[in-house]
Amino acid sequence: MNHPLHAFSPFSWKRAALLQPLCITLLSSGLATAATLPTAAQEFLEKPITLQAQNETVHTVLSKIETQADIRFQYSRQLIGASRRVTIQATGQPLAEVLHALLDPLRIAYEPITSGIILKPAAVAAATADVTVTGRVVDEKGAALPGVNVVVKGTSTGTQTDGDGRYTLQAPEGATLVFSFVGYTIQEVPLNGRTTLDVNLAPDSQALNEVVVVGYGTQRKTDVTGAVARIEAAEIVNQPVQTPTQALQGKTAGVQITTDGTPNAQPTVRIRGTGTLLAGANPLYVVDGVQTTDIRNLSNSDIETIDVLKDASAAAIYGVRGANGVIIVTTKKGKQGKPVLSYNTTVGFKQAAHLVKMADARQYTDYLRSTSPNITLPTSSADTDWYDQLLRRAMYQNHNLAVSGANESVRYYFSGNLLQDDGLAIQNKFSRLTVRSNTDFTISPKFSINSQASFSRANTRDVNFGAAFQNAYRASPLITAKEGGRYGNTSAFGNVGNPLLDIEKNNNRSYENRLQGNVGLNFLPVEGLTLRSAINVDVIFNNRRNYNYQYLNDEATFLTAGGNQRNPQSSLEVTQINGSRYLWENTATYQRILAEKHNLTLLAGTVMEEGNTTSLSGLRRNVPEDPNQWYLGTGDPNTSVNGSPALGKDRRLSFLGRINYAFADKYLLTTNVRYDGTSKFNSSQRWGLFPSLGLGWILTEEGFLKDQNVLNFLKLRASYGQLGNDQIDPNSYITTAETNIPYVFNGQPVLGAVISQIKDRDVRWEVTTEYDAAVEFATLDNHLSGEVTYYRKKTTDALIPVNIPALFGDPDNQYITNAADISNRGVEAALTWRNTVGENFSYNFGVNATFNKNRIENLNGGQALFGGANNVTRSDNGVAAGAFYVLKADGVFQNQAEIDAYPRYTFFTPQPGDLKYADTNNDGTIDLRDRVYAGSYQPPMYFGINGGLNYRGLDFSFVFSGNVNNDVYNRKKQATGAVTDNVEADFARNRWTTSNPSQTDPFAIRNNTPNSTYFIESGSYIRLNNLVLGYTIPTDITKRARISSLRVYATAQNLFTLTNYSGFTPELPGGPLDSGIEATTYPTSRTLALGLNVNF
Repeated sequence: MNHPLHAFSPFSWKRAALLQPLCITLLSSGLATAATLPTAAQEFLEKPITLQAQNETVHTVLSKIETQADIRFQYSRQLIGASRRVTIQATGQPLAEVLHALLDPLRIAYEPITSGIILKPAAVAAATADVTVTGRVVDEKGAALPGVNVVVKGTSTGTQTDGDGRYTLQAPEGATLVFSFVGYTIQEVPLNGRTTLDVNLAPDSQALNEVVVVGYGTQRKTDVTGAVARIEAAEIVNQPVQTPTQALQGKTAGVQITTDGTPNAQPTVRIRGTGTLLAGANPLYVVDGVQTTDIRNLSNSDIETIDVLKDASAAAIYGVRGANGVIIVTTKKGKQGKPVLSYNTTVGFKQAAHLVKMADARQYTDYLRSTSPNITLPTSSADTDWYDQLLRRAMYQNHNLAVSGANESVRYYFSGNLLQDDGLAIQNKFSRLTVRSNTDFTISPKFSINSQASFSRANTRDVNFGAAFQNAYRASPLITAKEGGRYGNTSAFGNVGNPLLDIEKNNNRSYENRLQGNVGLNFLPVEGLTLRSAINVDVIFNNRRNYNYQYLNDEATFLTAGGNQRNPQSSLEVTQINGSRYLWENTATYQRILAEKHNLTLLAGTVMEEGNTTSLSGLRRNVPEDPNQWYLGTGDPNTSVNGSPALGKDRRLSFLGRINYAFADKYLLTTNVRYDGTSKFNSSQRWGLFPSLGLGWILTEEGFLKDQNVLNFLKLRASYGQLGNDQIDPNSYITTAETNIPYVFNGQPVLGAVISQIKDRDVRWEVTTEYDAAVEFATLDNHLSGEVTYYRKKTTDALIPVNIPALFGDPDNQYITNAADISNRGVEAALTWRNTVGENFSYNFGVNATFNKNRIENLNGGQALFGGANNVTRSDNGVAAGAFYVLKADGVFQNQAEIDAYPRYTFFTPQPGDLKYADTNNDGTIDLRDRVYAGSYQPPMYFGINGGLNYRGLDFSFVFSGNVNNDVYNRKKQATGAVTDNVEADFARNRWTTSNPSQTDPFAIRNNTPNSTYFIESGSYIRLNNLVLGYTIPTDITKRARISSLRVYATAQNLFTLTNYSGFTPELPGGPLDSGIEATTYPTSRTLALGLNVNF
């Protein structure tokens, strides 16, 4: 325990308070006259201290130091302040260094004495400062370092950097400034007449001690025994993307992210492969404690850090929701100091990154005359590029205004964000307004309250772009798109609707209001014990209106009448979906350091959760075209209103616990356990236990590696854990029946009931077991660091259909049960090089790669699953989930003799120029039984490359990502089977003809549309995801306008892609059974933008 001076006084508290300054002065004077200090007192200052304090009182931090160093501090409570709070982190630093980092910013000096250490007010600098020095302190990556101590050498005059790493200090002209920050090497820089001094701090030998969020707490990265990756705010804030998830592409090993160009699209995220077939496959997101499956409502500017929990050991604390990994998002909080007003904006334009070149009018005419000599072509001078008709150059803008600050009692961060994306397609627009409030209130040294809340309003205007884009691929270029308010009639020449009409005669509008947040109470009853209770809320209100205009296939609508594109009655469909999820979490955390070497943290808690979903939809015809009258009640009263209600509810009750133990900062142990109960399963299968164990060994703390200079850090870790997955229908175990079904009995109609689907009453969660082993290292003075991990993940009891006898009455003769085993095993590797050259130049370069093999080990009697358009994928024993299952294209027939000698086709009668399909089962017939597995979209390797540099205010960064050796299916090309359908320009040039006997491309597509390897192409690619070039205006310029920092930048997203794939993009999101199929893909966009970051 600490011993303040007044604790030993026999006087009253009031009298003692009056005498405290005198006592401190007399005692300090006596100590100052001592010629030498006892050797024991000097040894105090050499003791290594390991400490982690986040917004704790000075009194609490001093108590922790007393326990570790076995010393006593003597001080006045008035000196340290009863409620003054600090944040400090140290790992093995000498006590003297820790005390300087803690006390110098508080203007407190210390003096060692025989019985301990006395604290006293720091002496005032002898010389009067005559110049104002300003500057910015950043780390080796160029990121701002808040809280750095900046002191005039030889004096107590000093300050700390603010949240943007900036400082202002009065100092003599010839002074030397000392920059110190725990975890970084101390720098002493003489002014030499300068008044602006920017400094780069380099990590010291303990540079790997960043703190990461691990679920219901934090840990030093060095102490983590699971697979956890961190992404800082600076790495994502300047990217012109709508969702934080998109900004993670290429940033960390083991995380694969795919998305298309649809505004506000939900990216597909896979962490260490796909471990399910029918259950949910995306990870759990945790935003400031709120658990959710969607973070599209978040503003990138509000994010402080993103931590990715990749293995079972790290994610086990989340139990049944952690099987697909966990992504923890921490939003920004206010920092100590004066209020900071910041404004970030990005404004730019988007355009299609890559479009398929279709045959023009001349190529198309030659193609049709060759393939269909008797066809009558339209009389037209048109040469329509349908993609040009549908797409545009779109504007993108993102504005974020925030104010933040903190004092001893309150910490706050308030922000407002406006994002607008006009979308590449006409009639497409997305906008979102988000406001956020993060506040922490310190009521007393033992009580504090924190809250985070955000409200977002998203508005979307779109149509069925999938149908429009597919028709744009197929429509004839000989038809005029639109003229004089009337449309070209593409369906009168073929059966493809006019793509422009598809968009302009449909109007879908939706809005979504979302409230997300939590309120938590923290209580510290005794030293080291923290009790927390928090309520988390996530509420969504979504309303969608789909309006289809009325039009006929006459000359009032089309330039020529006819065809089949018509909609004789307007219609309005309104859908209302409301969802809510509430969590009540109660945790107790106890942390102690025993005998200097035993660091122990215990966590126990409970979680109660309830989710509710209600939906109601209705449709009415003959609704007026005026958008102000788009209500169901405005339709023709003679038409009925058709409604479709639905509701769902699920509940969970969980108990959790964790032990973190570190001995001598080199032997590490982490164990988690979670006991989950869920209403989604029958009572006999409702509960499950999910444990994990992680071990670590920091070899560089061992004596046999102490004196070497090669390795700065080396850690081995291994872990084991189990997780569950309950992302399924809440009524998955309840057999359902349809009533009022007519049936003729004894010649008379009667109403009865029929089973609609038989359910397995014993269905339960899928269970994922994972083993993980890794080595983490740093070498070459911490310039090079890396991590290599081997993992083996196996999901058992994966949901799969099982055949049942027809007499059970199920129309599909099957039900869903737990049967399949799915494995993912692989290696992750990440290397990073960081260096600082001189005072003004720093750079970094990183590469990460993941090698993963996905395999369905055993269906255990389950039925193989078909998926994708036209059942192009099949998931079965021994292949990857969603593997392509098609005929093998084996060249092109060159003449009739080859056809006559070939096995018989059952699909069509082939002609010279048609594709050959291999008779794989050698039965003399080409049919569906000849299908083979031909690769999958799941890449055996995916990677990321990133880097950057900083020089005198100039910053530059880049991010690449890509896949290697996976496959994609060009379903779009396959869809051009009609006689009049257009074809790609390359196909028109290279297809088989008698004068061009190609062995790869057939004479025409129309006969060659069965699923086959002809439509499978390489999905390998490398893409420049993001490029940023910025410049921070010198502070001696910005301070004239009372601006503390000003940065301008230019950025590009999706600048180029190198690939052999012929379609729009090789990046094709989807579910476990249908990923990698391009059919109606919204084109990806390239964004060029300018941005501004300004702080006042």
